Amino acid sequence: MAEVAEPLCDNPHVLAWKAVLAEARSDVAHSVPVRACGRLTRAVGLVLEAVGLHLPVGSDCLIELPPGYANKTAEAEVVGFSGDRVFLMPQSEVDGLLPGARVYALEPVPGRDSGNGPRTKRLPVGQGMLGRVVDAAGRPLDGLGTLDFTHEVALSATPVNPLSRAPIDSVLDVGVRAINGLLTVGRGQRMGLFAGSGVGKSVLLGMMARYTSADVIVVGLIGERGREVKDFIDNTLGAEGMARAVVVAAPADNSPLMRLQGAAYATCLAEHFRDLGKDVLLIMDSLTRYAMAQREIALAVGEPPATKGYPPSVFAKLPALVERAGNGARDADGHGGSITAFYTVLSEGDDMQDPIADAARAILDGHVVLSRSLAEAGHYPAIDIEASISRAMTALIDPAQFKKVSRFKQNLSRYQRNHDLISVGAYAPGHDLQLDQAIAMYPRIEAYLQQSMQERVDYPAAASQLNALFDNQPRTEISEKTP
Repeated sequence: MAEVAEPLCDNPHVLAWKAVLAEARSDVAHSVPVRACGRLTRAVGLVLEAVGLHLPVGSDCLIELPPGYANKTAEAEVVGFSGDRVFLMPQSEVDGLLPGARVYALEPVPGRDSGNGPRTKRLPVGQGMLGRVVDAAGRPLDGLGTLDFTHEVALSATPVNPLSRAPIDSVLDVGVRAINGLLTVGRGQRMGLFAGSGVGKSVLLGMMARYTSADVIVVGLIGERGREVKDFIDNTLGAEGMARAVVVAAPADNSPLMRLQGAAYATCLAEHFRDLGKDVLLIMDSLTRYAMAQREIALAVGEPPATKGYPPSVFAKLPALVERAGNGARDADGHGGSITAFYTVLSEGDDMQDPIADAARAILDGHVVLSRSLAEAGHYPAIDIEASISRAMTALIDPAQFKKVSRFKQNLSRYQRNHDLISVGAYAPGHDLQLDQAIAMYPRIEAYLQQSMQERVDYPAAASQLNALFDNQPRTEISEKTP
């Protein structure tokens, strides 16, 4: 056998074929595997249609752009399908798309994704992200270099078992006298901040961001003007607040897809810190812009409008997002993290019966309403105490303090109902003892409700000042039968 094999090795034909095979092996080793792709068939408005792809909703894709453009591909996400057609939405403005352009699924990341499945969307989280500003995709916007994150998490999260949540039983000091004293907020509570445009909403958010006694602050600026992002960081949040905060910015010029993702990412960051046992303050401005982004996507893929132009999916998305906030489960020692959330809700034309405002009131644990008339009168913060409520307040304060809060609101309400008569001098003192007391107390009531943005009033001080309002007042109780 050895005598036969030796001449074969010297055969020039055999050697030539061996060289060909070695070159083929080298080419195969360095070649890129063939990737399955689809083709664009339609592009109308915000939505693109493609055929030839079999991907689940939420998958990321790359769309090939023609030569001559700065980017060779554009990233898009699968938002729906109909038969063999897949609906895609680009994550940014796309110019130069051609009919029949190839569409590829993003390749899975080794060690993180399943080898045969599509890439799953995961974004960075970690302690090193404090003090940073990122966009909805987790990319830094502040020019401070790469992010220092510990790991990545999926945008979706398993719903928390409602029976495993710790109860709301401790007061959260937000540093605003009117809220601390009259609308007391607890750790893990979810509050709505209802306001029209230009009534001091951002200023109030900034006060709470700076003064709230929380370990971490997560701010989601969703769908607001781009100018407001830097203004909120530099002037409203300030260096003190930014040191313990993470800001996720998805302004109005971002695609609706990125605005939705920005809100989900901010919630993911808050959940990460809560799971570490920290008390988190989540500020999202605004929940209405989040709902509008979902409306744009839903209408673009053909979902019928239901309530004032909002499709049903909008009202399913809102509670799914809001329910992720709140208290986590406590360990054996009684310790656990919390997410106290403030969601701003825009009241278009100061209409408190707007569908989103109405839905938000139903799923939140209370609401703070800002009044345009108070703001126009120079009353800041312009909180309408009569229209605001904290549903967890009765479990947080003692009955004696709750009685003081009730007397405060009764005196304020009685004065407001008779304000016109008092202003024109049509009311003569002595006819109504409760109204006389309300008139006498009103200057101090108004002073209690006002506060400059540079002033911090903690919870004990707010409660003490509320008690001082009634120290020297006659104990004239308002009967339940009094209209």
